[in-house]
Amino acid sequence: MELDEVKISRAILSEQSKVMLDYIDLDCAIVGGGPAGLTCAALLAEAGIKVAVIEKKLSIGGGMWGGGMMFPRIVVQEEARRLLDRFNIRYKKYEDNYFVASSVEAVAKVTAAACEAGAEFFNLTAVQDVVIKGDGRVRGLVINWTPVETNNLHVDPLTLSCKYTIDATGHDAMIAHMVANKGGNLEIKGEGFMWAERAESMIVDHTKEVFPGLIVTGMAANAVAGETRMGPIFGGMFLSGEKAAQITIELLKKQ
Repeated sequence: MELDEVKISRAILSEQSKVMLDYIDLDCAIVGGGPAGLTCAALLAEAGIKVAVIEKKLSIGGGMWGGGMMFPRIVVQEEARRLLDRFNIRYKKYEDNYFVASSVEAVAKVTAAACEAGAEFFNLTAVQDVVIKGDGRVRGLVINWTPVETNNLHVDPLTLSCKYTIDATGHDAMIAHMVANKGGNLEIKGEGFMWAERAESMIVDHTKEVFPGLIVTGMAANAVAGETRMGPIFGGMFLSGEKAAQITIELLKKQ
């Protein structure tokens, strides 16, 4: 079979251009493709929400890829085990309340679920700012290619609109900081020490709309609230992503 290099390039450019034009206007933009963001994307897309994940790195998965200290295994507690079952992630019982799964399988299967449900992914894409107008709520994101940002190139960004933004950027809580640093009424208390039990038990409570149009999930939620970190146990991340999806769906229903 004959293959033409130009046709291959045209196919990529043609299809991705259509996607980018379509997804310049979203119901929900999730910034960060870690476990909480991926879980949220899958559940929102399953609910028919137009959602895209904006990930600054080439690969998605966040801290879950590396498991614990590059041992590719994660722990999930009983409370979140149902989400492993929902995404068909295999696991083994270690002791009561401790279930061990492959970090690679977990990333792959939640990502696949998000893709199959209709979520879109924009990797190597950095968020440089948020759009806040007269009504005082986050209504869009200012984006550019990650290499433009990392190489400090003077290239103007583009903007996408979204009804809700979910900060799933992990420990840095990048979107929340952007809002706070430019005068938004948002206090960021900062992440506390390692305390897995406390962090896991509180993360769902901290998952909420913290500024009009901005929801925090995963470690971003704990960082904003001044909560502790938990290490390579990921049940709280899955549960937080689920909570963020539920909040977004309810807020969209009210519009």
